[in-house]
Amino acid sequence: MTFADLNVPPALIAALARQRITDPTAIQIAALPVLLEGKDASLRAETGTGKTLAYLLPLLCRLEVEQATTQLLIVAPSHELTIQIKRQCCDLAQNAGSPIRTVLLIGGTPMDRQVEKLKRKPHIVVGTPGRMLDLISMGKLKAHLVRSIVIDEADRLLVAENLPAIHAILRAAPRRRQMVFASATEKRESADAIAALAPDRVMIETGVAPVNENIEHLYLVCEERDKPEVLRKLLHALRPERAMVFVHRNDTAEEVAAKLAFDKIAVADLHASFGKLNRKQAMDDFRSARVRVLIASDLAARGLDIQGITHVINVDVPTLSLAYLHRAGRTARAGAKGQAITLMTDSECRLVRRYERELSIALQQVRMREGQVRAVDETHGDPVSFDRR
Repeated sequence: MTFADLNVPPALIAALARQRITDPTAIQIAALPVLLEGKDASLRAETGTGKTLAYLLPLLCRLEVEQATTQLLIVAPSHELTIQIKRQCCDLAQNAGSPIRTVLLIGGTPMDRQVEKLKRKPHIVVGTPGRMLDLISMGKLKAHLVRSIVIDEADRLLVAENLPAIHAILRAAPRRRQMVFASATEKRESADAIAALAPDRVMIETGVAPVNENIEHLYLVCEERDKPEVLRKLLHALRPERAMVFVHRNDTAEEVAAKLAFDKIAVADLHASFGKLNRKQAMDDFRSARVRVLIASDLAARGLDIQGITHVINVDVPTLSLAYLHRAGRTARAGAKGQAITLMTDSECRLVRRYERELSIALQQVRMREGQVRAVDETHGDPVSFDRR
């Protein structure tokens, strides 16, 4: 199956080729025919399988570009994810030679500049629900001619604290509109909300394993106070091409960043207390490989697609298996291999069995010895490694 077989126009196929995307993934093969017909749909597939393109390609095809109206709304939970989606929209349009206009609406950015951009009547608006609703309420974002609405990371957006804003956005749009929901996982609360919003939706699911099989799962036992130093040693031993380091708290991110910087390990720091410009700079530095280590809170664990991440390291342990899944999913994308390494205290080791049981994965205990990461085994302790080809 090719993109041409899926009725993707030649200009978009050429645009994909410029991004070195030549073959559709399973979720794209399943989703494109359904969405091209204008049907409501719920897309569910593991991380790194191309869900964004699975809905963008058909919805771009359905735009009436000659009409200067907003026809597509894409709602996402974080600044980073909305920026990523907007960038993909712009790249596709530019490489395809299309006049499609896209505007980004997020908090932390002057609203008057966003209002000015909306005056240009963009075809696509990508944003977070709060800022989107603010501009709808002000009469600046016109949603009355919207044809399609995407709720990305639906399991995160369709929860009690966000539903009032989502419902208000939907009330501003026509009743007859296409609804698309995308996520890697599903929660009962979000599933119920999707069923209420789009009772006739088509369920599209691909992949049987919740966790990418190309990820090797490791854990290392140490004292809580030693975690920053163990992280430093791990980075020296593994020499990752790109690594994401996850922490729970902003102060932990700053402490770890300072520790690594002192040891002359270049890092970017991405967490919730940083402003939009600081977070954008951190993402740009990491994407361009000016720095190879990104320290992040869970803000960055959902939906981001950064190529070349070889390692995910959890300094703070995720208590929920679902959170572990989303963190680990930042590596081994698009068929590559990767490692997820979690630093655990003795008391936190109980979570190993939970991850294994709930995610159907196996975690291997490792230790640092003579500057190498070695498997803890009853018979031998060989260095841990994998073929990245």
